[in-house]
Order: sequence, then structure tokens, then C-alpha cells
Amino acid sequence: MALIVKKFGGSSVGSTEKIMAVAKRIIDEKKPNDKIVMVVSAMGDTTDDLISLAKGVSKNPYQYAREMDMLLTTGEQVSIALLAMAFKSLGQKAVSLTGPLAGMKTNDVYTKGKIVDIQPRRVQEELDKGNIVVVAGFQGSCENGDPVTLGRGGSDTSAVALAGALKADSCEIFTDVDGVYSADPRIVKDARKMKEITYYEMLEMARLGAGVMQPRSVEMGKYFNIPIHVRSTFTTNPGTMIREEYTMEEKDFVIRGVAHDDKVAKVAVLGVPNNPGIAYSIFSALAEANVDVDMIVQSIRNIEKNVTDMVFTVASDDLPQTKKIVDQVADKLNAIAVLIEEDVAKVSIVGAGMLGNPGIASRMFGALSRAGINMDVISTSEISISCLIKGAQLKAAVNAIHGEFFPPK
Repeated sequence: MALIVKKFGGSSVGSTEKIMAVAKRIIDEKKPNDKIVMVVSAMGDTTDDLISLAKGVSKNPYQYAREMDMLLTTGEQVSIALLAMAFKSLGQKAVSLTGPLAGMKTNDVYTKGKIVDIQPRRVQEELDKGNIVVVAGFQGSCENGDPVTLGRGGSDTSAVALAGALKADSCEIFTDVDGVYSADPRIVKDARKMKEITYYEMLEMARLGAGVMQPRSVEMGKYFNIPIHVRSTFTTNPGTMIREEYTMEEKDFVIRGVAHDDKVAKVAVLGVPNNPGIAYSIFSALAEANVDVDMIVQSIRNIEKNVTDMVFTVASDDLPQTKKIVDQVADKLNAIAVLIEEDVAKVSIVGAGMLGNPGIASRMFGALSRAGINMDVISTSEISISCLIKGAQLKAAVNAIHGEFFPPK
């Protein structure tokens, strides 16, 4: 007997036919006495459609964050109800639960909520009754009962957090790809599927744009020490195991993968005084608005006049709010100008093996140079190097870097 949490994304439940196929697969694979919790996203493009509806009544609907969450949480309610019905039509007991009904408690940061507690008593009660429990991912409720969504990829976080709270044996994340690859296989035809990867490396890849997993879900997996199996909805082949340490020969790789993110924007605040507290003025204002800032570079503009330029990146979705805040701060600081560049992308390499291996950065920069690609901003961590480049050159950059570290066999 095993307790398993299985998460299916929007493309996996994008139609009633796909929902029926998922239900049949789960029933066929279920062993006697297994306890199964399903976590599902909204069907197909439902979330995008709901956002489009919101934009029909407001150019910037995210300024009404609470109402956006009230709207967006309806998407998952459709898919959980239909999947529960599909199970029942096949003779399997099942019940659907929203995130709040499943015990997901969040903070009150609408559209970007974080799970602060899980009390899955109702889930356990329904499992004990012999039900497959179908839970809405991507959502919870804050202290006053309002629905709160968990941001991009939040259903992954819901699944792993629920697996941890239930002390599940494993958590399976079903996607439209059959595992974690050394690069996006839609961009790099020679991308290699990994048999396993550590939480540490997967967290860095997810943070830097690898869309197969969401960073907070990996953090949850590490916190609860829950093995995460990323696999395909459309095959029964093994995927990629995310765990604490390697058990196979893959630990010998210096670089584990090339990640990219094309949903970023560059903001440059030009000609601000080079004095203590200036950076704090800019970034504290953004922090209060829950805007995540990524790459940051400060460079001297004029030594004689003691002025500097502050350059940083934010997620594209946060750009309207960022521009509004930065314009206000820039006025107070008497900045020369605020420049916004949206045709940018970030490309990164990740690997714990680069520690103690000199020359990794030069190989990455050399690959970009040979491809005729200029680097605008560079940032590093212990196990990653990231470069900001022109958005139109992203595909060429990813292929050039991947070819350097993963030459064709």
C-alpha cells in the first residue's frame, strides 16, 4: 500500500477526452489499497482565457489583485469537478476539493500567495473512505477566507506541499514532456533527459526559467524530503527523479543544464546619486509591492559628478507595476531617466560541478561570442551563471551554450 500524490497540468486535462484518459490511467495503475490524491490545474488555456476576460474590463486587471484571484480560482474548480465525475462514471469512488477545503492556508498576498500552513484533515478523511481525492491546485485561502492563488506553476507547489503534509510515499508531476532535460527540447533537438537531479540543482534551474518545475515546489520537496518524479502524461516510461543526492553516475556531469527565461524585462534607472541608501530607496519600494527583482548591476555613470546607473530585471508580468513605482522613486532621486527594455531574455547554465572547476564561465562566454551574441548583464551564484541577451537571439544562445557543454554524441 502506498500514498501517492499525482499532479496533472492544464495540457493533461485540456479536454473532456483527456480527462477521461487520465481517470482510466489512474485506475489502471492503482494497486489494491493504494491511496491516491490528484492535484490538477485548470483545463488547457482556461487561465489565459480568464485573464483575457479581465482585460476586457480593465487594461491592468492585476491592480485588482483580490478580484483576479476570485476569478482565476474558478478555473481549477471546473477541472476537479469533471475529473471526479470521470472517476465515478468508471466505478471509482472520488470526491473533489478546492484548495481551501483541502486545508491550504496562505498569506494574503493576492495572485502571489505563499502557503503558510496545511491541515489536510478533510483529505485524509476522504482517503479513509476509499475515495480518490481530487484537489484544486494553484489556490488556498488566507486568514479572512479569501481565495489566494500561488502564482505561476502554483499547482506544482500545491502537490508537493500536500504530499509533505500527508507524509506521502512520493509525488508524481505529470507534464507534456517525459522528464527534466538538459535544455528545453522544443528549442534544442539534442537535449538529454536526466534520470535524476538534486533538489539544489533543480531549484536553481527552475528559478532561472526551466518551466518543467516551479521553484517553490522544489523547495517544498527538499523541506519535506519527498522524492519528486517528473514524468509524461502520455507514456508510462520513467521520467526524472528529483531527490537529495545522486544514486547514479550522473553526478559526474559538471553542468546539468541550460535554462532560459523570455518573460523578463530590463529596467535602467539612469543618473542617480552614488550615495548610501539610493539602492534601498528603489528596491524597498519594489519589495513593498511584492515585486521580485532578479539581476542587478550598478555602474558608475560619471565619477566627477558622483552619479551612477542602476540596472535590474523583473518578470514581464510585474513590469507595469514596476514602471509605476520606479518612475515615482526616480522623480524623488532626480534621476536623468528610466529606460525599459522588453526585448530581452535570460540564459543560464546550472551545475554543482562548476564549483572547483575553473574555466566554465569562459566556455559559456566563448560559445556566445562565436554565435555573435552580446551579453548585456551577467550574474552568478555558486552553481549558476546567467546572461541577459537580446530576446531575438535566445534560441541561438541556448543552442550555442548547450553545444559547448553537451556536444552531440
